[in-house]
Amino acid sequence: MGEGQESHRDHSPWPFPPPAPPACGRGAEEQEEIRRTDMARIAFIGLGNMGGGMAANLAKAGHDVRAFDLSADALAAARAAGCLPVDSAVAAMEGVEAVVTMLPAGTHVERVYADAVFAAAPPSAILIDCSTIDVATARRVAEAARGKGMMAVDAPVSGGIAAARAGTLTFMVGGSDQAFERAEPFLSAMGQAVIHAGGNGAGQAAKICNNMLLGATMIATCEAFVLAEKLGLEAQTFYDIASVSSGQSWSMTKYCPVPGVGPETPADHDYQGGFAAVLMLKDLKLAMEAARDAGATTPMGERAAELYAAFVGEGQPPVDFSGIIRTLR
Repeated sequence: MGEGQESHRDHSPWPFPPPAPPACGRGAEEQEEIRRTDMARIAFIGLGNMGGGMAANLAKAGHDVRAFDLSADALAAARAAGCLPVDSAVAAMEGVEAVVTMLPAGTHVERVYADAVFAAAPPSAILIDCSTIDVATARRVAEAARGKGMMAVDAPVSGGIAAARAGTLTFMVGGSDQAFERAEPFLSAMGQAVIHAGGNGAGQAAKICNNMLLGATMIATCEAFVLAEKLGLEAQTFYDIASVSSGQSWSMTKYCPVPGVGPETPADHDYQGGFAAVLMLKDLKLAMEAARDAGATTPMGERAAELYAAFVGEGQPPVDFSGIIRTLR
């Protein structure tokens, strides 16, 4: 998640492309490639709020999904969604053609790759990490994969829990042209947009830059609504004006932080669901780390990270990142 979220009213699934009809004269190798991408055995590691929905969509597309998570409840949900739960990450690797990981942090990704993927996955498997992690770790994992004769991509997502369940995620993919080509059919089963951002690490770079922008614009949107309220403007009136004016943003028109205004969002549910503020803080910290490494100046991103750190540190129950408007009133 990290993610820019889809409206909670947008639940239409994105269908997996139907298999192409066999053409006269196709050779055995081409027929095998069609079969591989239309129905493959996939290891899926990490079945949390995002990964559970993603694995379910792969199974729905007809793939043989071998799923693993440390949570028994997550494994039960995966079974109900058509996946085959296994008792370890190593067990999930047997005979797979693709490995998808959706894990909390770079340390978890490196550990799973070292202990399970490199140890047990076939060298021919395409490795797809959909976690949101730091750029350096993404590049390090890809380099380790190349050392094992394997191809890997980093493919973090935008869209949130609702989009993960509906199959309408956006994937930002870093990797070689060949690796992207192999990963794209599997990613398309889980999303509506699969974009090749560049070499390994470029997917993570795109994700953290996008979420830095989202975090800063959400705070600015919240400030504008609070100021409008204090100046005597009704929230709906301000929305009607700003949503068609130069101040318009996704944070306003698709994810309005004010209840009862615009499309349905977590604000209409006491800021429950959606993209947790603690995850926004995680992404902002990753962006600040990358900015320091790259020598980039990001004062708005730094201030957004400070404000979200204060918001998350207040000890309140977990809420959506748009709930930061509460601190401005």
